Amino acid sequence: MRLVKRRWKDVRVGDFVRVLSNQIIPADILLLHTSDPNGVCHMETANLDGETNLKQRRVVPGFSTPGKPFQPQTFSSTVVCENPNNNLNVFKGYVERPDKRRTGFGIDSLLLRGCTVRNTDDAAGIVVYAGQETKSMLNNSGPRYKRSKIERKMNTDVLFCMLLLFFMCLIGALGHSIWLETFTTMPSYIVPDRNGNYTPSVLAGFYMFFTMIILLQVMIPVSLYVSIELVKMGQIFFITQDVELYDEELDSRVQCRALNITEDLGQIQYVFSDKTGTLTENKMVFRRCTIVGTEYRHDENAARLAVVSGANEEEEDTLYQQTKLPKLPLEELQDSHTGDKNHANTQVTAANRHRSRVAAGAQCDMAFSTPLETVVVPDRKLTLEVDRQMASILSGPYLDFFLALAICNTVVVSTVTAQRQRDKGRSNSDGSFHIMGQWFRKGSLRNVFSSMKFFKRDGETLADPFAKDEDEPDMFHSSDVSDSTTGQKVLSSEGEVKRSLSRTEEVCYEAHSPDEAALIHAAKAYGFTMVERTPYHVTVKLPDDTLLKFEVLDVLTFDSTRRRMSIIVRHPHTNEIIMYTKGADSAIMERLGNVFSDMSQVDNVAKQIAVKTQKDLDMYARDGLRTLCFAKKVISEKEFKAWFAIRQEALSAIDEKEERLMDTATNIENNFTLLGATGIEDRLQENVPETIQALRRAGMQVWVLTGDKPETAINIAYSCKLLDHEQDLVFTFSTNRKSVCKMRLEDTLGEVRRSSLSPGAEVQFRGNNSGFTLMEHSIGLVIDGPTLSMAMSDDLVEQFVELCKHCRAVLCCRVTPLQKSSVVKLIRQKLRVMTLAIGDGANDVNMIQAADVGIGVSGQEGMQAVMASDFAITRFKHLQRLLLVHGHWCYSRLANMVIYFFYKNVAYVNLLFWYQFYCGFSATAMIDYWLMILFNLLFTSAPPIMFGIMDREVSDSTLLSLPELYKTGQHSEGYRRSTFWIAILDAFYQSLVCFFIPYWTYNGSDIGIFSFGTPMNTVSLFTIILHLAIEIKSWTVVHWVIMIGSVLAYFIVTLAYSAICTSCNPPSNPYWIMHKQMADPMFYLVCTLTTVVALLPRYTLHVLRGTLAPSPHLGARQLERLPPSRREQRIREWRGLRDTCISPSLRSQEHSSSPCPTA
Repeated sequence: MRLVKRRWKDVRVGDFVRVLSNQIIPADILLLHTSDPNGVCHMETANLDGETNLKQRRVVPGFSTPGKPFQPQTFSSTVVCENPNNNLNVFKGYVERPDKRRTGFGIDSLLLRGCTVRNTDDAAGIVVYAGQETKSMLNNSGPRYKRSKIERKMNTDVLFCMLLLFFMCLIGALGHSIWLETFTTMPSYIVPDRNGNYTPSVLAGFYMFFTMIILLQVMIPVSLYVSIELVKMGQIFFITQDVELYDEELDSRVQCRALNITEDLGQIQYVFSDKTGTLTENKMVFRRCTIVGTEYRHDENAARLAVVSGANEEEEDTLYQQTKLPKLPLEELQDSHTGDKNHANTQVTAANRHRSRVAAGAQCDMAFSTPLETVVVPDRKLTLEVDRQMASILSGPYLDFFLALAICNTVVVSTVTAQRQRDKGRSNSDGSFHIMGQWFRKGSLRNVFSSMKFFKRDGETLADPFAKDEDEPDMFHSSDVSDSTTGQKVLSSEGEVKRSLSRTEEVCYEAHSPDEAALIHAAKAYGFTMVERTPYHVTVKLPDDTLLKFEVLDVLTFDSTRRRMSIIVRHPHTNEIIMYTKGADSAIMERLGNVFSDMSQVDNVAKQIAVKTQKDLDMYARDGLRTLCFAKKVISEKEFKAWFAIRQEALSAIDEKEERLMDTATNIENNFTLLGATGIEDRLQENVPETIQALRRAGMQVWVLTGDKPETAINIAYSCKLLDHEQDLVFTFSTNRKSVCKMRLEDTLGEVRRSSLSPGAEVQFRGNNSGFTLMEHSIGLVIDGPTLSMAMSDDLVEQFVELCKHCRAVLCCRVTPLQKSSVVKLIRQKLRVMTLAIGDGANDVNMIQAADVGIGVSGQEGMQAVMASDFAITRFKHLQRLLLVHGHWCYSRLANMVIYFFYKNVAYVNLLFWYQFYCGFSATAMIDYWLMILFNLLFTSAPPIMFGIMDREVSDSTLLSLPELYKTGQHSEGYRRSTFWIAILDAFYQSLVCFFIPYWTYNGSDIGIFSFGTPMNTVSLFTIILHLAIEIKSWTVVHWVIMIGSVLAYFIVTLAYSAICTSCNPPSNPYWIMHKQMADPMFYLVCTLTTVVALLPRYTLHVLRGTLAPSPHLGARQLERLPPSRREQRIREWRGLRDTCISPSLRSQEHSSSPCPTA
């Protein structure tokens, strides 16, 4: 048997396929062989999820043959898998051998079509899905379609226009029948049929109904839909070209992934935001830890963080660009190893920080690689304790704690050379990888790493971390490898190297999340360095340079239900089977056996440790730190073998595989021994408090949905000004009993209702906050996940929604991704409001897709949120300008353009309708048909499009200074049903004027039909163009060119058409009609008088409105004309007046009218 080349279209299910490095995978292939000795294949999934980082796939357990070529002829097993589906994260099946033994596999063994093989010479397997049945093709369902709010209203108004057209045609049909009945004998111009019979008047009226539809069909604004698409393309162009939304650091600008909902950005009423990575930087910094009840503050590390975070940006950039490091004096080098641990050398610390930054920048530019994230200064007290246990017993809770930090993760270890190979592999051949590696080892860059100096222990040396073990894996293996390798790459900038070992390669870490990166660097700071990870082994270098090679028996990956991750290993020294687990405090504490339930063990050491650890966790949460608990469990051989057999059965299942795997994980994850906990800081992004305050002033209700602890989330909420100590009355709901939840809802809602019914009274709340009054404070709500589930039940959901309607800010803690999307759907459907969801991770995808507008933040958690979003930004602060400026502009422009379009069509069509009363309702037109076609196609098409793209009601600086102006879009003031009907009535009035003034002028004369219609057509053009001129708020050169150009185009085309068209429309022809009209002074008098009379009511209305009841936008435009100093003063006065006149509780109810004066 030999392999032959085949086209993708010829690949069939059951074929054996081999894919070489840097080739695209042609089908969904079950991996059976790879050139990697560890049975691993790396692939890049940028074509599927937009991520350029590598994903790891492994050979189906039991089929790996290292060092041997793939031999498909020896494969005699049967592959059974699920039916084709579009879920890229789940794949279930098993391989049944001839002896009926089954080996289960999952998504970690599937090469997906469209992905690219990287860092692997070749990979081979059997095709399970091909062609249209592959997962990537099943995901190609086209872009999601969302209809904007204006579009939904517009469709209803189009139906009204159709109804109006129906009545106009009905009037024409009845009028024609009645007109025919008035003749005793048929006139000569009515032609009989071939038999000499005349059509009955009733039947003629029926025919005339359809003829009138053809004549008046312009009433249906079909061209409006085309114009709207052009307008939205122009709006999107200006959004993407906004330099204020450009992120120079990431070299990225805003992405508009949905082309049809730009105007919805200007109508948002509720904003639902994720916390981690959206409000915060998602740069995890190790701050503190507690081990077996003893808390270690890491004050030295805190001082270093203060220095690093306060460093000048320009200085950091300069340091990153350095390629050569200054040498340290030998005395400083020795002091760093053997100096007094009670004395900190500030200069050396600064030098270490600079060298770490240079090392990180010199090697490669990756996520999670800044000194802020990777360098950790060990706590002296904790270092002494670790040294003591290392010197005495080589075991203990401290060592177990750091071993858990080092191996209980899904971080993939590589080297700088391997990383360069991956980057070059995209364009170069495999041979260049070896050349690059040799250059790296022999070149001058080696001196960079050899000169690095860090805080280390006496006599510490580094063994070769990349000595490969050639032993065959044991029967126990990692049966559930997660998708952790989807994470970003992390470079260890704190390589513990010496001059004598300068040729040792630096370790690179590819982490799934910044949390894992922070923890593994913290372990490395204390000497516990993970130097190798394969599917079957993980090697850790201890502080004394001892290498511990753990055999990986199984990995229980993290999921949002269990909220923990476990790794089961065999200890190389004791041969014990140990399970290390990390997870949320609630997921670990509840599985510590009977530590809390057994009341007879009040003084139990384990209970004391748990109590002290819980106190430290609460303290970390109050300080805004993200917390994780670590625990271990020693498993007996008998227990593990029994459990592993059940686990294998679950892995081999197809039906209910996830549930069975969940049950097996739950069965083994119990009776933990608590080791400790960590506190990791995630700092706020730039200008987050200012952005949230601006959104709240704009009338938006801001919700934050997070999976963090309530204490941590509340601390961040106050830091980002979501909640305010002085202005917000915050209610906290946290209970496990539905009856308590119901009572709290009723009590709180009762107080809120009474305050709403008695706006002049100060209603006090019973409870701890009795000193506050509802009328003086806006309301905030904090609710956790379990309580939220109860509040959203059928019997409590109405009360919960009503309470949320009165809240200016809501903070939901400990919520799952499913709860996030459920909350968004609930508020959107129950309150019928416009919602926006913003997030950065895969857990936010459901929430983003459930909202009216989804915003993805291209942060450090991959591209899933961006790929599922309607708009993508790089920083949360960009949301302020995107909504308050571009959202407001897009809504006001499009709303005004749609109203104008309806007016334009009705005004022009009615000219033809009024003429029917004077031509026997015969569907005769007094305007040439070609000019009628060109009127909408050429003469009046560009001005409304320009109006929808470029009109600017208020400048961007004013909109940012006065977020209150955004409320006009929330209340749909630009496009209401009343606005539509007023425009239609105005169109009827203007059409009457444009018809009857020329009619009365030429009544009784002997002019022809086209000589009679040409002034009407010209007057109609002037009226429609000048009507738009009244509505335009800002004039530019483009406005003048298009407006004047439209008028010139009309006269040029009409004059040319009249000059050359001698027999275009027999028996009446428009030959020389326009020339004769323009030579008659009466023509100019009629055009001037008619236009003035037609536009006078609208102009008068604008004058009266601006004088007697000026809108906030008119006041804002007046402010723009003031000098800068005076303008700022007036803006402050405006804000002060509105804050004084409208109390927070009234603002929360979003009254459309305000008693406050405007500027």
